[in-house]
Amino acid sequence: MLGAGLIKIRGDQCWWDLTCMDFHYETQPVPNPAAYFLHRSPWWVHRFETLSNHFLELVVPFFLFLGRRMCILHGALQILFQVVLILSGNLSFLNWLTIVPSVACFDDATVGFLFPSGPGGLKDQVLKMQKEKARGAQPTLTYGRVVRQMVNLALGALVAWLSVPVVLNLLSPKQVMNSSFNPLRIVNTYGAFGSITRERAEIILQGTASPNASAPDAVWEEYEFKCKPGDLRRRPCLISPYHHRLDWLMWFAAFQTYEQHEWVIHLAGKLLANEADALSLLALNPFAGRAPPRWVRGEHYRYKFSLPGGPHAAAGKWWIRKRLGPYFPPISLRDLKDYFRSREWPYPEPE
Repeated sequence: MLGAGLIKIRGDQCWWDLTCMDFHYETQPVPNPAAYFLHRSPWWVHRFETLSNHFLELVVPFFLFLGRRMCILHGALQILFQVVLILSGNLSFLNWLTIVPSVACFDDATVGFLFPSGPGGLKDQVLKMQKEKARGAQPTLTYGRVVRQMVNLALGALVAWLSVPVVLNLLSPKQVMNSSFNPLRIVNTYGAFGSITRERAEIILQGTASPNASAPDAVWEEYEFKCKPGDLRRRPCLISPYHHRLDWLMWFAAFQTYEQHEWVIHLAGKLLANEADALSLLALNPFAGRAPPRWVRGEHYRYKFSLPGGPHAAAGKWWIRKRLGPYFPPISLRDLKDYFRSREWPYPEPE
């Protein structure tokens, strides 16, 4: 959590200006319905959200070292923080996993009321074990217990050793996020939203059955993804903790060019062949039950939330968009044969 806070103040001026939340809800990878309304919160709410984020990620982690009560407060605040993040966006299973270590902040006295206290119950058994330990009773030293203790010590030493470069990265002014420093990937760096995009770009994939892609009368039909913005009238999805990885990757690709994300062309080739596995990752195939498209292209758009209560929202539109230009030009399956061969990709055959 501390690493996530540090990468923010090192990564983008808007975290210092307290303006990042002015953009976050609209430009996050996969917005949910709540994000549509949260984006229109008053400016002072967004300032409070940004300040709260700094407090929770840069200050609260140190509560762990300030005694029992502060440790419990840390756990409660972090769980509350993650719940808010879950409700305000589709960040996959990340926030759910972050809750798990926070549960360790609550001792028996704090969570005891959640368990039955009758004779023979779990709480009764724990109390008996604690009383025996208080009387100085030592458990019988068995071979299995010794082995388990040795494994625990070895694992603890391994994690401590692997954590050294992670801690050094945390302290470095050139901190990197979401990286691993060893092949085991047991201990890694973490950080999210070190920089915030100010505008939302989207790649819209389209296909046509026209023999001439340049013809004025060519009808281009849009593919629809399962969660990412596309159809202006489709409500933002709610999928957390599930993760549509392709939708997430399309968000990253929209920031750059298809030359930097060649897998987009790979996907287009599969759409040109109506490949079932690729189409199963989409919500709508406009060529279902028909011959595959002759051409597929990528169009680049800027998306913005419509204004609640405004004319676009009244027309049923959650989004408004403006075309930026082509993301990649019209391509046919025949055009891609050499492209696929040079990259040693299997050439898709029409289904």
